[in-house]
Amino acid sequence: MRNLENNFIKMSSSFASNVQAKAHEVAKEDYEKAKALFSDAARSGAYLYPFKGIIYFITHKSLWKPFYSRILPTLGLTAGVFASMFFFTYLPQLAVLVFVNGPLAVFTTVLLILNESSTIVNIISRNFLLQDALLDTFDGTLVARNATGIVSEGRQLKSGSDPIARLGKIIKSPFSKFTPKALVRYIMYLPLNFIPVVGTIIFIVLQGRSRGSSVHGRYFQLKGWSASHQRDWLESYTAPYTTFGTIATLLEMIPVLSMFFAFTNTVGAALWAADIEQSNTRMTQGTAPTLRASAEKAK
Repeated sequence: MRNLENNFIKMSSSFASNVQAKAHEVAKEDYEKAKALFSDAARSGAYLYPFKGIIYFITHKSLWKPFYSRILPTLGLTAGVFASMFFFTYLPQLAVLVFVNGPLAVFTTVLLILNESSTIVNIISRNFLLQDALLDTFDGTLVARNATGIVSEGRQLKSGSDPIARLGKIIKSPFSKFTPKALVRYIMYLPLNFIPVVGTIIFIVLQGRSRGSSVHGRYFQLKGWSASHQRDWLESYTAPYTTFGTIATLLEMIPVLSMFFAFTNTVGAALWAADIEQSNTRMTQGTAPTLRASAEKAK
């Protein structure tokens, strides 16, 4: 009997050691992957483009016309959505999150509602209010950066010095609209907010990754890339696009200013596209063979 007990203890100890070793191995692999992604993101400089977009937009008044044309209805929509979400959903969501987040629920609930409100505003505004204005802003920024060759693939261009005034009839249809799949994915990720602090951060990063994969939709369209080509490019640069998307998401979560940042993020994405066209980014200067091959396809 004693031998059986000893054998059982040894087996249990051995099993626990194996599990611990496997867990350590998995954790190490995940750490190395995260480290590599962070390194790629930092090296690419993609995180700077949302801020470059702010500066470029503010200093180039010629790009303001599409923004002004939609400012009143979009501000009304933004104010209405944010106010309604905080008034009707703050306490119910706080009551749920307080059980898992404790005192921090006061802050995590605010972040969650800001993200939810931003998503609702984006769905409505991008599909019904801002689609044409953001399209003109993206194309106008490319024209301002002398990337007229690629813009002419998607719309007619007029003569002149004003980049927005030069934009003519659209040849290729504009940005794709919000898809049911994106909404389902958003709802699937919502439960992550039940995990204190870390869950909310992961949720925002996942939203950033989803957002990042769409910021160059117009650029890919102008290039005439197939779905598989786009997928290969995005997979090669997952970290840069996730970083850009995460910062863009955080900026657009700011109440009242979310519309302004929607335009500056569009400008930032266009500046990034213009730099890719001119092979003037750290992405296209990478030394890895696979990255160089992807960069060559963008030319």
